[in-house]
Amino acid sequence: MSQRMTLITSPVFVPEAQLKQVGNFAALFGNDNPLALEIGCGIGDFVIQIAAQHPELNFIAIDIFNQGCRQTCSRIEASGRKNIRMMRIEARHLMYHYLGKDRLQKLYINCPDPWPKKRHRKRRLLNKDFLDLASYCLQPGAVLNFTTDFADYGETTSELLTADDRFENCHQTPYTHDLGNYPISKYMRRFLDRGQPIYFCSYAKKAGIRNDPPKLLKGFRLRWGQENR
Repeated sequence: MSQRMTLITSPVFVPEAQLKQVGNFAALFGNDNPLALEIGCGIGDFVIQIAAQHPELNFIAIDIFNQGCRQTCSRIEASGRKNIRMMRIEARHLMYHYLGKDRLQKLYINCPDPWPKKRHRKRRLLNKDFLDLASYCLQPGAVLNFTTDFADYGETTSELLTADDRFENCHQTPYTHDLGNYPISKYMRRFLDRGQPIYFCSYAKKAGIRNDPPKLLKGFRLRWGQENR
């Protein structure tokens, strides 16, 4: 079923055409503060909390769902936060074409689609190809944060990150259920209230890692209409 499209006119919303025209995020934010990216921001409750914790960073919140983007924009405006911009764009397309080498200080991926059926798990975002792209975009010492409510996804992602010698674990265990001061989205709260744990992985890119530009596999990009682009 196709999405019902609503034109987003919020001043915090950035169509891809606008980013392409200005050429960089510093022009969009009006400063050159370090960048953080949240992939799959839902309705924006996490990014508003984390942006308040880190006013020194500029946050890019992205999602592919039009209605979620619209709600996120409304929440950002209501919060008064000036260090968040919203985009409706596929994550790998943004990272490959508009971020590039050593641009990100923080990367947040919260409760992405787990694709629970075994035959569909190759569709998960977190895989070796994505880590190649993430390592390329993250600065030395920058942190990739991942949460999921799905046990298999948490365990396999922690195994993938632990085995990747470009990253080092920020915790004493491959994953933890202790979120500390990590913001909890409404989606995460739903599972915590049921007694279901959140799997939290936090891994930093090691210094001295040399990354060649990764290859972007054909067919990765989700397609939609031209609205808000």
